[in-house]
Amino acid sequence: MTNAHFTLIKGVLFDLDGTLADTAPDMVEALNMTLQAHGHERVPLAKLRASASHGSIAMIRTALPAIDEESVPVLQQSLFDHYQQINGDNCDLFDGLDRLLDTLTLLSIPYGVVTNKPARFTRPLLNKLGLTAKMPAVVSGDSTLYSKPHTAPMLLAAQQLKVLPENILYLGDAERDLVAAKSANMISGLAAWGYIGPDDNPSNWPADFSFESGHSLADFFNKKI
Repeated sequence: MTNAHFTLIKGVLFDLDGTLADTAPDMVEALNMTLQAHGHERVPLAKLRASASHGSIAMIRTALPAIDEESVPVLQQSLFDHYQQINGDNCDLFDGLDRLLDTLTLLSIPYGVVTNKPARFTRPLLNKLGLTAKMPAVVSGDSTLYSKPHTAPMLLAAQQLKVLPENILYLGDAERDLVAAKSANMISGLAAWGYIGPDDNPSNWPADFSFESGHSLADFFNKKI
């Protein structure tokens, strides 16, 4: 990221799963609890990690490729029930991001989250991470009529930050994140440390910048203190 782009940044928004927080262990455990409850074998975290960024249905279909469509909603509801029990138990920020958030605070740059995760999971998770009081913007998948890649949640978060969209860096680990950012006229940043699968092709995603780790992003902002 160039100095010119840095001067444009007055706010930072994050995708939640796979960008800000490593939620895959909890999500996969909830799915495995569901699989066991319905007579299926557990699936290793490594097999499901990449699909965690794409939501519950993607995870179910990755675990059970031959699942019939009628069973998917039943398993999804069971997964939600189990996830609500363990949400945040085995979750933490990705390496370097705690330092980044401290730096953003020192620089008086407000930050927040735009996620497709339902609000009933987003708020409790942010509470466990100790972030709720620090974030003026928290937009979940059901906070507006539409979810990413639609611009509605992005623009709502910009209003909550009280920062113009063109002055916001949005970080995400999925194509829809970057599409949403560009469509909302935000600066788009690829969180290359996230849940990017072997079939993904991030080089074709509309990212203005790519960051290999939370540390590299934190280091950049730390230079401006």
